[in-house]
Amino acid sequence: MAAPIINYASESGIHSVAGAVIFAIVYVPLLLFYIKQAIARPTYVFIVLSIFCAVRIAAFVLRALLAGVATDGTNETLFITYEILYNVGFFGLLYSAYTLVLDRGLLSDAPLPDGPISRITRRRQLFRIALMAAVAVGITGAIQATSTSASSRNTGDTLRKVAIYIFLVLCILVAFQTILLVRSQAAYGTHKVSNGSFGAAYGIHILCLISLLLLAREAFFTATSNNTVKQGDENLWYPLSALTELVAVILFAAPGLVPSRDELPS
Repeated sequence: MAAPIINYASESGIHSVAGAVIFAIVYVPLLLFYIKQAIARPTYVFIVLSIFCAVRIAAFVLRALLAGVATDGTNETLFITYEILYNVGFFGLLYSAYTLVLDRGLLSDAPLPDGPISRITRRRQLFRIALMAAVAVGITGAIQATSTSASSRNTGDTLRKVAIYIFLVLCILVAFQTILLVRSQAAYGTHKVSNGSFGAAYGIHILCLISLLLLAREAFFTATSNNTVKQGDENLWYPLSALTELVAVILFAAPGLVPSRDELPS
């Protein structure tokens, strides 16, 4: 007896071809913009955002294929590739936000908070390790979730939740560092601004908005972690996951928001 054909895309709520195509197209000019910025002002944030945009274009192209081509929807390898690309991509966006918050803090005339929690959460290496752990656990969970074995699927679901919780904690840490920067600047009312551009002058407000968007994105995944059907519902997934990421990426493009290497203390 032949094994039943599983449409992985349909089971995960992937149906809209138009939505995936639109997002893939929107990310193209953003990719070109950040590549240009990375060449003109080679900073970690611009380089990583370029990679993020490229990964998102690839992910949405795969999503369009999964939704629009019946045979692709049943292709387990293609589906796992899409899941991996989407999970890996968030690493770059979240770390870019974290890096930008810390870099803007280094530019501030106000002293950085010196408490133990603040010092620990400013250690970039620890943040990277936690991010890599979340990505590794998420990838393993995505692979296990498509297994024909019930126990493997349960393991995959557990690992997927663990990855979501790690990402949520890291989003909270980014928001925490942003709040510390806001409080510090509110107390001292000073900030080094190398130019009069919008991003340089109102950078703290933009950082707050980026932090809130990433936190909202991960809060959605956390709130629906026990209900994969609701989590995959495109009526929720597109505005609360795809759109929050896109708006955050656009905000990074504010002129003067990302400091150059020359502006940062050596």
